[in-house]
Amino acid sequence: MVLRATTTAAPRRPSSDALLGLFPPGTTTAPDGALRIGGCHVADLAARHGTPALLIDEDALRSRARRYADGLAARRPETRVAFASKAFPCTAVYRLLAEEGLGVDVASGGELALALAAGTDPAQVIVHGNAKTDDYLRAAVEAGVGLVVIDNSDDIDRLEGILADTPGHRQPVLVRVTPDVRPDTHEAVSTGQRGSKFGLLLPQAREAIARLRGSARLRLDGLHVHIGSQILDTEPFVRAVAAVAELGRFPVYDLGGGLGARYTYDDRPPTVEAYLDALASAADALLPADARVIIEPGRSMVAEAGVSLYRVVTVKRAGGEAVVAVDGGMGDNLEVSLYGQRFEATVATRPGHGSDGSGGELCRVVGRHCESGDVLSAGVLLQDPRPGDLIAVPATGAYTYSLANNYNAARRPPVVFCRDGRSRPVVRRETYADLMRRDLP
Repeated sequence: MVLRATTTAAPRRPSSDALLGLFPPGTTTAPDGALRIGGCHVADLAARHGTPALLIDEDALRSRARRYADGLAARRPETRVAFASKAFPCTAVYRLLAEEGLGVDVASGGELALALAAGTDPAQVIVHGNAKTDDYLRAAVEAGVGLVVIDNSDDIDRLEGILADTPGHRQPVLVRVTPDVRPDTHEAVSTGQRGSKFGLLLPQAREAIARLRGSARLRLDGLHVHIGSQILDTEPFVRAVAAVAELGRFPVYDLGGGLGARYTYDDRPPTVEAYLDALASAADALLPADARVIIEPGRSMVAEAGVSLYRVVTVKRAGGEAVVAVDGGMGDNLEVSLYGQRFEATVATRPGHGSDGSGGELCRVVGRHCESGDVLSAGVLLQDPRPGDLIAVPATGAYTYSLANNYNAARRPPVVFCRDGRSRPVVRRETYADLMRRDLP
């Protein structure tokens, strides 16, 4: 499996340059040695916005969006990039990516509502889900979404029923194909293999295609395929394109997303350009030359733009790893507990090697929640960590916000955009009143 466990027997002693390489592009150190995210000093960010906080380098996110959109357009004449918004369903993120010309893929009625509230063009919305309710599909149709991805025959039944009262309107759809491709990633985020809850194997996809071609209310535009997330090799994507090509010629092929992000010093995901090269080459060889190709990057779009900032509360030293407890944890980063994903960490005001060249003290960074599994990063080297220090965890732009929760009645942290030395909260920190807002007398 690609996603790594939360412990390590041999901690790396990275150089300062290697450490900065995990943070958003453009991250620097101030004259006092502290990190600057989007030009903002981490101590100033903590003083203004508190901790824990999710920091987003706005320029890094915009740059990533342009690499995807411009790169795909340079390789194919008819293309579209849609952000897989389950990775970061935040109104400000939807708005920023819409400004960069990207569409959006949504996987729930809530994501659809957020995207529309942010000003996303409904025609640029792609609707997903393996269990779409009547309410969700009705909202999508009424909003005028561009595409609905058919995941099962029940989607066809529901959509045709919803559209029965709107004669003359035909909803464009894609059929999601399960290509029986299993990439090397965590089982929980592998979606293209036989037995997946998503999509239709080729025989069932052919049946759905035949039925849709005879529908008076649904217009079959093409096919969709998605094989999983955090994939660090381009070869499975090429195999998925070959599988959908067996189903015939269509005007649209949505090739999904799934490119992995770099979380650790050892991770070496393909670059955006290598990923696009592989997809475009496969499309040129196997798909119609005039077909529109859509991709849906999620994790690889937003992960590197995010940094989680914490305050150290306690430090225990009793032999072995020092246990460094911070004021956040699995309430704001569930990926470690859920998937075993590894994250690196550093003292934000003293990043990199220790002053004696040792690389720092071997530590386990843990959260404040009542679970032994509440670990943010194990086997990391920190410079003399002590209560009051700031800890920065890079590559947290994907799924941390999505999976944030109120375990132990914790208040979810704010999201802060950083750019040109200025910061602005785009999601406020929850209050205790928020925790009780839905309670009834």
